[in-house]
Amino acid sequence: MKIAKIAHLIVIAALAASTAQAATQNILGFDDMSCAAWNKSKSDSDQRAAYIVWIRGFLSGHNYALPGQQVSTISSGTIEVNINNYCSATPAGSISDGAMRLSDQFSGRNQPIRK
Repeated sequence: MKIAKIAHLIVIAALAASTAQAATQNILGFDDMSCAAWNKSKSDSDQRAAYIVWIRGFLSGHNYALPGQQVSTISSGTIEVNINNYCSATPAGSISDGAMRLSDQFSGRNQPIRK
C-alpha cells in the first residue's frame, strides 16, 4: 500500500514539473529589459521610443493570442506613464512584466499575471 502511495506521489510530482516547464515563456526583447534600463532611457528619446514600440508590439501580440480579450486603444503616453509607475513601484522588475500588467489592465482581465 505504501509503495502505491509513493508511486502516486512521484507521478503527481512529475506531472507538476512537466507543467511548470511547459509554462515557461521566452520573451524576445532588448538585451536589457530591466526597469533600470527603462529609467535610464528617459534621457535618450530614441531608446525610450524603441521600448514603447516594443511594448505596443507586445500588446498587439496579446490581441492576436486572445481575440476575446482585446487590449483597447492605448496611447504611447499612457504606456509610458504606466511603465514609469510600474518601474517606480518595482525597481528590480522588467519592462516585459510591466507590459504584461498593461495587457491585464487594458484588456479587461484585471487578473494576476500567470507565468
